[in-house]
Amino acid sequence: MNADFIELSIVVPMHNESAGIDAFFARFEALFATFPLNYEIICVNDGSRDDTLARLLAHNQRDPRIKVIDLSRNFGKETALTAGLDHCRGATVVPIDADLQDPPELIPEMLAKWREGYDVVYATRRIRHGETATKRATAGMFYRVLNWMSEIDIPANTGDFRLMDRRVVEALRQLPERTRFMKGLFAWVGFKQTAIYYDRDPRFAGQSQWSYWKLWTLALDGVIAFSVLPLKVWGYIGLLLSLGALVYAGLLVLTVWMRGIDVPGYASMMVVVLFLGGVQLMSLGIIGEYLARIYTEVKRRPLYLIRGAYGVRSQPHPEPCQNPFSTPR
Repeated sequence: MNADFIELSIVVPMHNESAGIDAFFARFEALFATFPLNYEIICVNDGSRDDTLARLLAHNQRDPRIKVIDLSRNFGKETALTAGLDHCRGATVVPIDADLQDPPELIPEMLAKWREGYDVVYATRRIRHGETATKRATAGMFYRVLNWMSEIDIPANTGDFRLMDRRVVEALRQLPERTRFMKGLFAWVGFKQTAIYYDRDPRFAGQSQWSYWKLWTLALDGVIAFSVLPLKVWGYIGLLLSLGALVYAGLLVLTVWMRGIDVPGYASMMVVVLFLGGVQLMSLGIIGEYLARIYTEVKRRPLYLIRGAYGVRSQPHPEPCQNPFSTPR
């Protein structure tokens, strides 16, 4: 076999993960001691403020299979994951978080499914240990709403942890949008996909960087990136309000005809004015969210900037017209 051939690339976005880095690499070393194959681990330091980068570089010096991309600032997990996918070279690629909530020991089972002919093997959580009931409930609601609104089916209780064939990664690298919801993009590219199931562990160390506000922002990005229903719905709401106003005007005409002139009350008038004003502001807000993303796209700034790369070969980016499926596996 070609010495340069890499069967598996592991892509790990990291932001302030210093406390768990040693345990993370020890877990992978124990796995591949019993399941040997040619692999690389692409670690993307996403503007960490602790000593994450220093620890990554120490592991890079110890083991050249551990490679480091240091972004110039914090660009967010979705962009850091994109940077790792842009620079990995494996025939298969597994994105995984550094917190060890997703067990690396599932990778051999994923590879077995890949060898059966599946292009994507995604890991779906049966149980989410270490998460509050509120977070589990809101996550389930988000996936139900998104799948109802979107034209694609995004697997529920499924994160970034999955195995992808090289053809899938090349397809993802052709998607140029700046506002990236990776779970949706993984589903959008299609290919032959299957699921495996597992129980998700609590974080090994540190605390989650995902506040409820960040989760809300990510959910909003997902809805806007994969559905135009929020834009369409306001047209129907406007139609219903217009019909209601027409019916109410008819009732007023009948009332005046039957009872004479009636002076409307101040309270009812204020309720109608405030209600319609709120509806208008909500509709403008929805339009503004879509316009903001259009504004971001037309500036065409790069997705990320790299401050330093250690052990990583730059990958030519595919042209939009290039067909990544022309070469069979």
